[in-house]
Amino acid sequence: MRKTAAKLLTVAALATSVVTVVGGTAVADPAPGVTPRAVDFVGVGSDTTQSVLNKLAADYNASLTTTTAPRVYSWDAIPSGTITPKTGAATITRPNGSGAGINALNTYTSTTVDFARSSRGPQASDPTTDDFVALAKDAVAWAAPATGNAPANLSTANLKDIYTCAVTTWNQIDPSLPNATIKPFLPQTNSGTRSFFLTTIGGGVAVTPGACVTSGTQENQGSDPALADANAVVPYSVAHYVGQVYYGQGSGADVQGPLTIRNVDGVAGGPVDTTAKTISSAFAATPYARVVYNVFRDADWTSNATLRAVFGKGGWICANGAADIKSFGFLPLSSFACGSVTHS
Repeated sequence: MRKTAAKLLTVAALATSVVTVVGGTAVADPAPGVTPRAVDFVGVGSDTTQSVLNKLAADYNASLTTTTAPRVYSWDAIPSGTITPKTGAATITRPNGSGAGINALNTYTSTTVDFARSSRGPQASDPTTDDFVALAKDAVAWAAPATGNAPANLSTANLKDIYTCAVTTWNQIDPSLPNATIKPFLPQTNSGTRSFFLTTIGGGVAVTPGACVTSGTQENQGSDPALADANAVVPYSVAHYVGQVYYGQGSGADVQGPLTIRNVDGVAGGPVDTTAKTISSAFAATPYARVVYNVFRDADWTSNATLRAVFGKGGWICANGAADIKSFGFLPLSSFACGSVTHS
């Protein structure tokens, strides 16, 4: 039986609480009546970054002074079904998640999809011809209902035990916790957050989820009724949570619901700096921090100067997108890192 390395706090002492924000942003897909043109840059994939990409795209498009220049559009990860990403494109199953977006990028050409949103970095299974272009910094923690049985902090070892089903009740982690069955949840298998979280709690080697884990929860949508269970545990993008809670960047199903973000390994101050309303610098320095990306085919990236002028180093997003990135809870990257390219 493992105990949390740092002192287990009570839920009542959580530094990060549920905050009610009036208003919200509900931008889904290209605006009604807008069909991206063949020349436009169109993305699909991760739901962690879909909202910030929608905002960046809208602001970039508004900055253009000619009608002929390529616009940027981004299709959301849900609802399920088919989409025709741009004029003249193939009709495809809507890609849901980083993995599905990257697969679409490598299945189709620029006549259908130009980039994939990804909340994970390159993996050995990705084509070496994929260019992962850095967008912003995020982190992944875990969340649980504010009035549930989960503690405020779990160690990496605790999380690994929970997701491999080596421990199944809270009092196996600490005798002072209830003798109640833990209910771990994961996003669907194409989720970049799922992939990153399982690899991180495994110390760099992806953990295989045990039979007690429920998969398929839509990433970061805290309104899922299953997550209201008093014993639910789910990985959660800290940036997405900050955007939802402090900046109103969520509505409908895309809200934190009853969930509050929780700490890992007793990091001082926890995942969120509640004063600055951002990912805490201490948590951003842990292995739970990650860069989120837009992924391009190398042939397109190297041959298309306009594409690089939007997404690359010194491009429009890196030069003008910091305010949008912050307003969705993410941390802007340095001028050296933003727009940099990584390969698998």
